[in-house]
Amino acid sequence: MIRIIGAIVAILLAIGGGAALFLYVQTADRRAAEGAEFQPVYVVTDRVAKGTPGESISEYLEIDELPAIAIQPDIVTELSTLEGMVTNAELLPGEQLLQARFSSPDELADAGEIVIPDGLQEITVALSVQRVVGGEVNAGDKVGVLLSTNTRSIALNDQTAQTQFIYNDVLVTRVTAGSTLTTGESNNDDSREISAFFVTLAVTAAQAEKLAYGAEQQEDGNGGIWLTLQPEGTDTGGSSLRAGENVFQ
Repeated sequence: MIRIIGAIVAILLAIGGGAALFLYVQTADRRAAEGAEFQPVYVVTDRVAKGTPGESISEYLEIDELPAIAIQPDIVTELSTLEGMVTNAELLPGEQLLQARFSSPDELADAGEIVIPDGLQEITVALSVQRVVGGEVNAGDKVGVLLSTNTRSIALNDQTAQTQFIYNDVLVTRVTAGSTLTTGESNNDDSREISAFFVTLAVTAAQAEKLAYGAEQQEDGNGGIWLTLQPEGTDTGGSSLRAGENVFQ
């Protein structure tokens, strides 16, 4: 009988001790929460592909409130600071939005890495020096694309020379200088003269079709493609189809 009573007492003590521990932990958690400072944080909700523009990032985010102790020091507090930037790595759901995850296109270009935005593909066109702003177009730049035809064009344009911007803000992913080898006259040293640039652009399917058409026309002597450098803030308004009847207006 004494053993039974002792066992019962032991069980009651164990239960009481467990309850006391539970209450202590709950109280400690409540005290910690009451003393913690909660702050709003941008948290990633969907996978974000590498190369996503900062201006588009808001659709992949939600605002959550976390204790200050859990917030990383490099968080993004204002989405406006990401304008002109792109993600330099893939972002995964649950991540806090960090400044370190973004770089400028120029920084990626200097590192030899240009990210192609999701949904786009690359196409390369060969252009002479004057058609690429004297060779000043580089990977990471944004360019405007003009398509020009001349009176020899076989396109259905009533044999009228025409020129117009067909695209703006196109990303350049790679530029390679094509060259011809010439021989120096006085000292027989070989010198390399650039004759063309191979410019690779990130485009949609429809854009690729028009660029291929323009490149074919250029090869046939029926017109060609010109690029313009378009730094941030470029005014692309005022474009219209230019032909003989309005080119001087």
